[in-house]
Amino acid sequence: MKLGFIGLGTMGRHMARHLVEAGHEVTVHDLRPEAAEEHLAAGARWSDTVAGAAAGAEAVFTSLPGPPEVQAVALGDGGLLEAMDPGSAWFDLSTNSPTVLRDLHARFAERGVFVFDAPVSGGPRGAANRKLAIWLGGDAEVYGRFEPVLRDFSDQPVRVGEIGAGSVAKLAHNCAGYVVQTALAEVMTMGVKAGVDPLELFTAIRQGAIGRRRTFDGLVEQFLPGEYEPPAFALRLAHKDVSLACALGREQGVPMRLANLTLEEMTEAMGRGWGGLDSRSPMRLQQERAGLDIRVDRADIRAALEADPT
Repeated sequence: MKLGFIGLGTMGRHMARHLVEAGHEVTVHDLRPEAAEEHLAAGARWSDTVAGAAAGAEAVFTSLPGPPEVQAVALGDGGLLEAMDPGSAWFDLSTNSPTVLRDLHARFAERGVFVFDAPVSGGPRGAANRKLAIWLGGDAEVYGRFEPVLRDFSDQPVRVGEIGAGSVAKLAHNCAGYVVQTALAEVMTMGVKAGVDPLELFTAIRQGAIGRRRTFDGLVEQFLPGEYEPPAFALRLAHKDVSLACALGREQGVPMRLANLTLEEMTEAMGRGWGGLDSRSPMRLQQERAGLDIRVDRADIRAALEADPT
């Protein structure tokens, strides 16, 4: 296909190179002309402008720092809105705001251009090795037309839903990761200050129940189906475990902000009479605050897991 690619930074440079190597006719643009040297050597074309990269392209890809840069490229003088042809598609690979993408989608639709939010996950190494997830929001039929192109630089593209859904998935994923990161910092500092060698502690706990499975798989048995009994592990026992961990933190003089917040959630759930329910039952409290009651049929969950290539 004839493609445009704008933004040859840490992630974009690899994705654009894969498209060139796959045999597409790719025109690239970046604020730094030197960033395109490897792409030009591989057969890409260079444009000094956004409009030049988008002109005549069947699809345009952008990989930019954030919403301000995306809006400037999309709506500025000589931007994508002016340059793209009706019937073409724009895939924004940036981590962006769902609200911004929905607004851009509406404006580009008036011109007959299809917009997808398509944030990626896998980091620079994944981008280099084509081990990338792409979470897309946008028209299902048009997605199907361009999926083979997406697979030229990603091993796991998936359409999550309508416009904005991909960005919601990316923000949920990244935010969860950094919350977990903060929690790991708490418990590791607690354990080391309590006298355990950091490497020995790491080696031990990564073999536990949490360490042996993927992070989001913890949602499968209770949270997604909305079923918390019979318990796999009772809340009253989990409450005791977290209470002991917080007490150890106090004894060692280690601040345990997330652990204490977790204990507060568990204590509130205990006050609801949920001590005999599963230890994940406090997750219902957040659903209540958000005005939700999440329940997914177990057969649908099994089908989703069976479709997972990993």
